[in-house]
Amino acid sequence: MPRVVLVAGEASGDRLGAGLIRALRARRPDLQVAGIAGPLMREAGCEAWHESDELAVMGLFEVLRHLPRLRRILLDAERRLRADPPDVLVGIDAPDFNLRLEQRARRAGIRTVHYVSPSVWAWRPGRVKVIRRACDRVLCLLPFEADFLDRHGIDARFVGHPLADELAGSPAGPPARAEARTALGLAGDGPVLALLPGSRGGEVQRLGPPFAATAAWLASRLPGLRCVAPMARPALAAQFRAQLAEHAPGLDCVLLDGRAHEAMQASDAVLLASGTATLEAMLLERPMVVAYRVAPLTLALLRGLKLVRVAHFSLPNLLAGEALVPEFLQAQVTPAVLGPALLALLGDPARRAALATRFRSLGDALRRDASELAAEAVLEYLAV
Repeated sequence: MPRVVLVAGEASGDRLGAGLIRALRARRPDLQVAGIAGPLMREAGCEAWHESDELAVMGLFEVLRHLPRLRRILLDAERRLRADPPDVLVGIDAPDFNLRLEQRARRAGIRTVHYVSPSVWAWRPGRVKVIRRACDRVLCLLPFEADFLDRHGIDARFVGHPLADELAGSPAGPPARAEARTALGLAGDGPVLALLPGSRGGEVQRLGPPFAATAAWLASRLPGLRCVAPMARPALAAQFRAQLAEHAPGLDCVLLDGRAHEAMQASDAVLLASGTATLEAMLLERPMVVAYRVAPLTLALLRGLKLVRVAHFSLPNLLAGEALVPEFLQAQVTPAVLGPALLALLGDPARRAALATRFRSLGDALRRDASELAAEAVLEYLAV
């Protein structure tokens, strides 16, 4: 009986894995699936060895305290792979963990596919050698990733982005905004700002206070401003609620349990952490200001070793190849910088309309039925 092992890191990997499992099983109902999974993958039929959230660690220095636990999971996954080798191992994102596991699996004669290209075109370019050793094939969500890897002798396929498929045809105009506001209890015509300070505790710790203070800065200049903040987990909601109380007392802000899609649709503009959420905002054609902060030691190492190679860091700008949306890093992430950038967007309807047109074009290029193409690429390695 054919068997695939999937190893996903955090919520975004869980979503990708679930879509892939459904597409695989539509073609091979007899397929057995196991690995490191989140709730969506388990629901799709994956036997979970460990929870995907256990791999949700970021930063060069922040990861150090988690190394013993990650090593235990790595050794357990390797033991399981050697004891009962699958036809294919699919590592989904989480490159620092998955590339190590894929190298070991490949040495044991197991075919390996890495789903979501590591950002070697942007930083730590030396990892391209590791990818070549670890992966039989890489499935890329963005078109320029496949071009880069092909030039380095790696079998890479652009499959498109599942989020673009998911949001295909999602309404973006005023009727959709009004409907989303009603659903979230935000009915009315006043300006609405969506706040998304990140999906990890470290991100909310670094971005929550300046995001809250920026919202307060805007509220003092835009009477009637309301804010909505979709939070990935209850613990993050509690963390951000405390930051709002300290940095934006009295701010009209609704905290949501998830529902990021609706929150963005309800908004006139979005202030958010760099990451997949910027792609979602782009696909929903919402103007945005993007910010990010990493630990100071991490940034110092990246710059000192010249490991960063791109001019932009937000996905809309990377896809466009230009500064399409304002993006700010580290010391720039302050109300004095973020506030005016948002105010300029909210006060310029022509600019917002032009952005929506560009966003629509960029989104169209990413819609390729990603889960189906990824399944086809994986099934080529399965035993008949």
